[in-house]
Amino acid sequence: MPSRRYSKYFPIIFLLADIASLNGAFYLANYLRFGQFIYLNDSYATLQVVLNVVWFFIFYFSRLQKINRESRLLDHLNKVLTALIINLSVVFALWFAAKPFYYSRQHLFFTYLFFTFLIIGWRSTWHYVIRYYRARGFNFRTFVVVGYGELATDLVDYFKHNPGIGYKFLGYFDNEASGESNIIGPVDRIKSYVKKQDVDIIFCCLPKLYDREVKKLIDFAENNLIKIKILSQFSKLGNKNLSIQKYGEIPIINVSAIPLDSEANQFVKRAFDIIFSSLVIIFILSWLIPLIALLIKLESKGPIFFFQQRNGKDNSPFWCYKFRTMVVNNEADSKQATKNDPRITKVGNILRKTSIDELPQFINVFLGDMSVVGPRPHPLKLNLEFQPKIDRFIQRHAVKPGITGLAQAKGFRGETAAFSDMSGRVRLDRFYVKNWSLLLDFKIIVLTIVSILRGSENAY
Repeated sequence: MPSRRYSKYFPIIFLLADIASLNGAFYLANYLRFGQFIYLNDSYATLQVVLNVVWFFIFYFSRLQKINRESRLLDHLNKVLTALIINLSVVFALWFAAKPFYYSRQHLFFTYLFFTFLIIGWRSTWHYVIRYYRARGFNFRTFVVVGYGELATDLVDYFKHNPGIGYKFLGYFDNEASGESNIIGPVDRIKSYVKKQDVDIIFCCLPKLYDREVKKLIDFAENNLIKIKILSQFSKLGNKNLSIQKYGEIPIINVSAIPLDSEANQFVKRAFDIIFSSLVIIFILSWLIPLIALLIKLESKGPIFFFQQRNGKDNSPFWCYKFRTMVVNNEADSKQATKNDPRITKVGNILRKTSIDELPQFINVFLGDMSVVGPRPHPLKLNLEFQPKIDRFIQRHAVKPGITGLAQAKGFRGETAAFSDMSGRVRLDRFYVKNWSLLLDFKIIVLTIVSILRGSENAY
């Protein structure tokens, strides 16, 4: 059955589909804002050209034309959302630099809202269609495995159970396991076999091969335009976030790597935080703070805001902002709020149940002390109490704390009266730190909004 080589057309298909999505979104925004799909105005024609040019460069900068067949849909969508955030950052920077007040902000908002849905929609559809196409035996890549063993069979089983990836197994090469039915022959036969069978990829299992054998195979593969990949027992280290570093010519495996160690990921997350917090500050806090301030002042004496030191990234303390929800008391920093706490005011009770008391923390986000999503920052006393009791507790401080986090989205809110409450939070926080993605942040934000709308008996 012919394989095959259509991947060379994918980059142009992706670019054209993205551009079509962007322009489709622009025309939909025209219709909603001006009542017509084609709005005959030179200024908006220029804006459309600028948005297309910016996306063209972001498309190639973010390598959206490169889609590994092994990537999951979530990995692909996270890459797309990352590109969208970078794109928005560039557009906003141009917007503030040029100050084109004659353009409708509502139009721009609808353009990127529709663009987000359209690009995610078509790329998700593409993912499932191409996986189905490959599962039917088309557009596949052939591979062999050098070195028979548990790791090798696990790899082959993975590709057999995931036919949508499109890898076709041809057999093993091994000098010892001659009784296995899929053994093609000893390692020295691989060169002649690969040339005859047009093999695309060679997987080498390090535990079964000597260094000199691997070096010869690498030289052979590179001289014949064949991809070669190395398998090793890294999975036994218990950390999937492994990265390779080099000290001179010495390769080192970093087992403590997390996604937000990457400067690119840090930039994307910070850009998202600035955009999100700016929108909240401008469109919500600008009118909400005076209103809440009046209600707080009418009920009790004292400041509008409550400032408390909490631990942030790298366990460094910072001042966390909240609306004051209690009467002024001497135990605010030393005693957690409890159910039916007499210190909580009537207005404060409403603010806590709706989580409105946390909204001033968007100022913390804008200033860079916090992130929109991340492990919730604890009062200093709680950290001192639980850090010695919970293994790897400190790992939650490897990233910036957040206004909301995975633990809060999963229902861990309010008082941490029991050890299990805190250990449950820390477990989810550590999962977030090790598995961060922009898509996970969006999911947590949605889950948090749903949780707030439903209400929680732990919010007090």
